[in-house]
Amino acid sequence: MLNTLEYGADHGGTPVLIAHGLFGSGRNWGVIARRLADSYHLLTPDMRNHGDSLHSDSHGYPDMAQDLADLIDAHGGRAHVIGHSMGGKAAMALALLHPEKVASLMVADIAPVSYGHSQQQYIDAMRAVDLSQVEKRSDAAAQLAEHVDDTSLQAFFTQSLDVKAKAWKYNLDALEAEMPKVLSFPDLDGLYDGATFFLSGGKSDYVLPEHRDTIRAYFPKARFAKMPDAGHWLHADDPRGFEASVRAFLKAVA
Repeated sequence: MLNTLEYGADHGGTPVLIAHGLFGSGRNWGVIARRLADSYHLLTPDMRNHGDSLHSDSHGYPDMAQDLADLIDAHGGRAHVIGHSMGGKAAMALALLHPEKVASLMVADIAPVSYGHSQQQYIDAMRAVDLSQVEKRSDAAAQLAEHVDDTSLQAFFTQSLDVKAKAWKYNLDALEAEMPKVLSFPDLDGLYDGATFFLSGGKSDYVLPEHRDTIRAYFPKARFAKMPDAGHWLHADDPRGFEASVRAFLKAVA
């Protein structure tokens, strides 16, 4: 079972599951989850090969979808599912493979297509950190700065550093080996005809007009919206705007 943080009271209603993106963790969603917890029971798991969840040689979307299905089964068998980036693809795979478990689907800044956005440079950067010289996260961030210019990314990666154990909480070997699967999307049969909402960043190029035919082939009830001032990390760029979008969608479908 995926390591999962929970927020809000479980009153027997349909929970809301949030699946994070590559190099993230369930903890990254704490601020938004705590705010939504006034109305919903939130589940924010660490995806496989991330955080404190299982390490596996496999990191394909059918595997990630099964992980989410098992988690949903442990919490009543049905959930509203939100996924960002890699987590969005895992959420889409879940909806296509196990539609009965998905009460509604919200996908944040990703489409069911293949991408050329290689993430190998970040794996190389983390491997280059001499963890024996790290006593606090800022030490690792300083070393990452030699390879990663963006200070927000430095801070983001070091959230998944176990300083005491001097180890990354990522299974970097598996993520590297399986990166082609992460960047692509499996050829899955079927469709999900439940309520589906694709929310993208206005400054991002991950969800393009030419993707809509593919999206609607899988998700015929898909609706689309943009957050004009946000990039790919739309929930970090505009957390209040993202929260408002989630609330509006859930209110309409719950």
